[in-house]
Amino acid sequence: MSTTTTRGVAQPAPAKVSKDRPRRGLRASSTFNFWLFTGPFLIGLIVFVFVPIGWSIYLSFFEARFTVTPSEFVGFENYKQVLTDVDFLNSLVTFTVFAAFIVPATWALSLGLALLVNRLRFMRAFFRSVFFLPTAVSYVAASLIWKMSLFNGVRFGLANTVIGWFGVDNIAWLASPDPPWYWLVIVTVRLWLQSGFYMILFIAALQNIPRELYEAASIDGAKPGWQTFRYITLPQLRATSTAVILLLLVAAYQAFDEFFNLLSKATWGQPPLVELYKMALGENQNYGAGSAGAVVLTMLICVVTLLQGKIMGFGRGEEGK
Repeated sequence: MSTTTTRGVAQPAPAKVSKDRPRRGLRASSTFNFWLFTGPFLIGLIVFVFVPIGWSIYLSFFEARFTVTPSEFVGFENYKQVLTDVDFLNSLVTFTVFAAFIVPATWALSLGLALLVNRLRFMRAFFRSVFFLPTAVSYVAASLIWKMSLFNGVRFGLANTVIGWFGVDNIAWLASPDPPWYWLVIVTVRLWLQSGFYMILFIAALQNIPRELYEAASIDGAKPGWQTFRYITLPQLRATSTAVILLLLVAAYQAFDEFFNLLSKATWGQPPLVELYKMALGENQNYGAGSAGAVVLTMLICVVTLLQGKIMGFGRGEEGK
């Protein structure tokens, strides 16, 4: 082994750094493994997402009744029909009311559950799992349980049984829009189904808050409870809260299963997706107008999402706050 001399002391010569490139076989194997795992998902994304979206946009400019094959180019006539349709415009009002109920209620409930679970000293995993399990339940199954068992409108229903203990008469929860008791049914089923998912997001954010902040606040005289929550916890959850609100707004726009199963025969209280379903798959089966409505709804979701993210500073760095 060759040596070098530094101040009379023999030093081993530094080993030469190998500049050999990775063997072509290894690189080819890595590329093959990458496409082996991601290829099926990419194909599914193209076939079941991108192609239907592109075909829907293309179909929205054509006359297509009782068939998904375009027959006559009509330009923006389908968009004009959708934007002047009274039922579709009323459905946007329904969405606004639904979002006004479900977004703040879900945010507050999921954050409250996260705070309670995060403070537990034992059985934390058990309660986290219990609150998360409803997210695995089908929206259709939950809607039927709410409709046929909890709020079925007869005296044997759970809700009417409970209020009957206090001398209150039976309520037809889903039979009439006046008074609109159906909002209680729809909001509670959506709260039960999705609060656990957002609770997990808040728990992850709470666990990332440095404990030194609470220790410094305690030294400065901040009282545990509301003061630390308002001035430390809540500001540290800003990014997560913004993401949760955005997801809740998009989910509210896409509400379909609970409305369709709870108010299937009603002509009132329907969200945009139900109206588009009736337009495209109803008696007239106007796929062109239905596709135009889907494009309008998608653009509306994008605009609302961008505005909400801009207002709440989503994606903004610390220096931009």
